[in-house]
Amino acid sequence: MARFTPAERWIHRTTAVLLGTCVVSAACLYLPQLAELVGRRALVVTVHEWTGILTPVPTLLGLVSRAFRADLTRLNRFGPHDRRWLRAVLRRDTREGARPAGKFNAGQKLYAAYISGAVLVMAGTGLLMWFTDLAPLVWRISATFVHDWLALAVGIVLLGHIGMALGDPEARRGLRTGTVDRRWAAREHPLWRTDEDRDG
Repeated sequence: MARFTPAERWIHRTTAVLLGTCVVSAACLYLPQLAELVGRRALVVTVHEWTGILTPVPTLLGLVSRAFRADLTRLNRFGPHDRRWLRAVLRRDTREGARPAGKFNAGQKLYAAYISGAVLVMAGTGLLMWFTDLAPLVWRISATFVHDWLALAVGIVLLGHIGMALGDPEARRGLRTGTVDRRWAAREHPLWRTDEDRDG
């Protein structure tokens, strides 16, 4: 069963490489043990700056894909079934039918919204830190504070995302090959076909 187009898979992969490189280079700049291990601080700073600036680019380029735009619309819609899904997760209710989801479940929608917002805030605060003439000192100090703490939060959320992916081989196959098993789709995303029919 087709789940993602080649364009969508490349957008995900490219964003993952850029964001992953950005987070790893940030860790090398922030943690003394890693900084000593890697060395070449100036190169690490340059890699961090450019991967940070480039991270939103795959998503922006992906807007030419109709399938990607349709999935962004799905990710941006939060309905009653999503609230049911969240309540079931909070209650740890794993009964069949307790977690209704369309093509994307409520957790995936919240993750996408969080990462999208975080990347924009990180890019904005990063620019204030990179180009020191853009703003007064107090703004740059504030930008550094927000950038550092949000970076830690993004790192934790990314680890959670990777952990969830490692626990679901069929979801990983969907992003690797573009197709998933129909039984998996019926179990994990029972409203998905209805979604597709409504969207034409």
